[in-house]
Amino acid sequence: MDTPATLIDRALSTLRRVVIEAVEPEVDGGKFPIKRCIGDRVRAQADIFADGHDQLGARLLFRRAHDSDWQETTMRLIENDRWAGEFQVNDLGRYVYTIIGWVDTYGTWAADLAKRVKAGVDISVDILRGVELLQSAADRARGADRRELAYAMERLRELAANPIVAVEFAQSAELAELTNRNRDLSQDTRYERELVAVVDPAKARFGAWYEMFPRSCTTDSKRPGTFRDCAARLGYVASMGFDVLYLPPIHPIGLTERKGKNNSLVPAKDDVGSPWAIGGVEGGHKSIHPQLGTLEDLKDLQGKARELGLEVALDIAYQCSPDHPYVKEHREWFRERPDGTVQYAENPPKKYQDIYPFDFESKHAPELWEELKSIVVYWAEQGFRIFRVDNPHTKPFVFWEWLINDVKRDYPDAIFLSEAFTRPKVMYRLAKLGFTQSYTYFAWKNTSAELAKYFTELTQTPVREYFRPNVWPNTPDILNEYLQKGGRSAFAARFILAATLGASYGIYGPAFELYENLPIQAGSEEYLNSEKYEVRVWGADNPNSLKDLITHVNAIRKASPALHGDWSLRFHPTDNSQLIAYSKVSGDFSDKILVVVNLDPRNPQAGWVSVALKELKVGNDEAYQVHDLLTDARYVWHGARNFVQLDPSILPAHIFRVHPIG
Repeated sequence: MDTPATLIDRALSTLRRVVIEAVEPEVDGGKFPIKRCIGDRVRAQADIFADGHDQLGARLLFRRAHDSDWQETTMRLIENDRWAGEFQVNDLGRYVYTIIGWVDTYGTWAADLAKRVKAGVDISVDILRGVELLQSAADRARGADRRELAYAMERLRELAANPIVAVEFAQSAELAELTNRNRDLSQDTRYERELVAVVDPAKARFGAWYEMFPRSCTTDSKRPGTFRDCAARLGYVASMGFDVLYLPPIHPIGLTERKGKNNSLVPAKDDVGSPWAIGGVEGGHKSIHPQLGTLEDLKDLQGKARELGLEVALDIAYQCSPDHPYVKEHREWFRERPDGTVQYAENPPKKYQDIYPFDFESKHAPELWEELKSIVVYWAEQGFRIFRVDNPHTKPFVFWEWLINDVKRDYPDAIFLSEAFTRPKVMYRLAKLGFTQSYTYFAWKNTSAELAKYFTELTQTPVREYFRPNVWPNTPDILNEYLQKGGRSAFAARFILAATLGASYGIYGPAFELYENLPIQAGSEEYLNSEKYEVRVWGADNPNSLKDLITHVNAIRKASPALHGDWSLRFHPTDNSQLIAYSKVSGDFSDKILVVVNLDPRNPQAGWVSVALKELKVGNDEAYQVHDLLTDARYVWHGARNFVQLDPSILPAHIFRVHPIG
């Protein structure tokens, strides 16, 4: 037998006739937040419908997570019961949003009134019904709204003798808004979830990264460079137009099991070791290698970088050398082998005897988690906000969700780049859990079909709501076969692809601009004489450097709003698989960029590009100008099908800005 409470619930559910479903954006049923940057708009859509033929109303509710009051904006019917609305995010941190819908009784009445007048039906009774609806709204209203509704009732009665004017008055937008504002809210349907948007700094969406080992900022390999030497190189990095200078680990390096040159197990006396073998007698993750300088030197580097428009990013690598203080003071944080020794890192057949991973399954994990979080907090307190995180996929998912959320609560401008070259679902999960940006598979996507399929997935599917790609053609660990065998032209092509396919991209230099391409052995992606294990002296003034091309393309990027985002990326067919063509446009279509790249680093390639004119808002029979921003050449194209030819020994790409003729 139904209880009184059950009967009330059933009655209310009858009144709440609206259904809200298929809400977008929504990640995994609202379990994870979407990502936006300051100034972005969140465009929400949903299927909103009800039984019968009544008109509906819907609004998008939003607020900053720490606010108690909701703001709202009207949602509009697009087509086939699909509604949309949007709001702008203007503050860092978290926003919450949801949707409400209701049967618009007054709007339905006003629409029916118009139909009756058009059909010549007497509307005297209908006018009385309208007055009742206005009276009901007035009973709920206060202040000015109540007075305006009282006036509307009298005016509607007066217009009963003039049906056409009555309809015009009844359907006025102002009166519709007034009645909706004072509707019976108990009949609203509210979406069952409150969804979250994390708002990051603009640099999370758009930026060019440059990775550099401070110890190689030297003219003598026997004298490792310092932060002061690194500061002297800032002008070089800034002059190329980069936004972020990323430093590999800057901490003391262990001596026990230290690796020698080319990852040798037998180091020479003067070998410097891998920066990722963190920790020594000088300290651990909150200490600085004494050869690099002091904390004051690092802060001085940071200050000078900011004067040049650069932010310094630090590396977070949760692992230890055998000499790290943690190993002695907290042996319980590491896994022991059956012989009583600490388990070193392995990725069979690779062995990393100079690195001990933490044991996240230890019963002492809570204390370990707090200590690891304190490392990030320590560097945030020193003024650093950008962190490249090493191998996050080898630590528990729940740990990252907890750490990133906790850190961003106090430092909402913090940016975390996930260096997880692993299975797609793992990479995506890390992004959902909070990583601001993520490395990609770009280094291994080399054909036109591979690139188009992969970047379409990243930019045109729900993946884009939580996974922000940061596109790197090389890293200290990755020298792919294309770069090994393609020479300078391959580096130029891959750079242009990275810098235009991705709003965020990075290079490991100076190895990249000097097109370092020798592997340690055939079939390996490891560099010969890898900078991970030794100090390298780079001739940054090499006349054959790609520096000028990099500088030019970065200037194009900064001057082209179309290249500041990823979501407008569209691929255009070509009749030559060695050519790839794609476009990006700004939100208002004032900036339209079309890129064509020759993927063959050795031979000139020619073919026809079938421009998807609709994506560029160009008419089918319209002539338009394409201005090559790399060479300043200008061409007039007609229609969709146009011819291109690219010689990689000269330039492997066009970066066109599309202009209307006249």
